[in-house]
Amino acid sequence: MKTQYYTATSLDGFIATEDDSLDWLFPLGDLNSSSYPEFISGVGALAMGSATYEWMIRNSEKVIAETGAAWPYTQPAWIFSSRTLPAIEGANIRFVNGDVRRVHAEMQAAAGSKNVWIVGGGDLAGQFYDAGLLDELIVQIGSATLGKGKPLFPRRVLNPVLRLVSVRQMGTGMVELRYEVHKGDSSGTA
Repeated sequence: MKTQYYTATSLDGFIATEDDSLDWLFPLGDLNSSSYPEFISGVGALAMGSATYEWMIRNSEKVIAETGAAWPYTQPAWIFSSRTLPAIEGANIRFVNGDVRRVHAEMQAAAGSKNVWIVGGGDLAGQFYDAGLLDELIVQIGSATLGKGKPLFPRRVLNPVLRLVSVRQMGTGMVELRYEVHKGDSSGTA
């Protein structure tokens, strides 16, 4: 079982525009031609930040067009937010706030032998990293630049903490990098 941050980013390191738009991402590739179908089959629980969750609510038509459902996940999900947010009908979600360590064990128990997916955003993934709970980063880099926006991973992580384990080209618009997070190596963080 791993806790994984699986995401897409622009070439210049942003997962969304300043106003949380993902419109730049959709023309770059087909979800079903990516590693996503294999990846999601190994996921048993999700962690999602409030900005990602609110994007899904605001863009339900795009989510339905891309995935076939307004809430495309069958796995239980923990939505991290300090605000009260509306629930999506039929979604197996729990709203939580505070330290990620507090709910990680519950997420692992729900996942069983499968993985925990940090859906987004970058700061939430960073909180799991800070707590020593992040095992892997799977980053799909798109052939687009945004100039500014929501950062991929707003943490300073220096070598050798992240170890590249694979590189995969996905069509002409994306490449996927997989990194293992080596824990207990404090020489790489600042």
